[in-house]
Amino acid sequence: MAIRRLRHARGLSQDAFADAIEMHRAYFGAIERGSKNMTIDTLMRVAKGLGVSLAQLAKDADL
Repeated sequence: MAIRRLRHARGLSQDAFADAIEMHRAYFGAIERGSKNMTIDTLMRVAKGLGVSLAQLAKDADL
């Protein structure tokens, strides 16, 4: 998934990134695995944490 690839490119662990965006690590892990759907607010939080726009995140995910 694009989120995992972008997070890895920034050298962040799943735990560190979840902490940075103030999200429970288990919930964020489920998002990365694709087993949880995100609200637009959550998607915006993840994009901001990765330093990308929603449009870039969608483009990277081939949505």
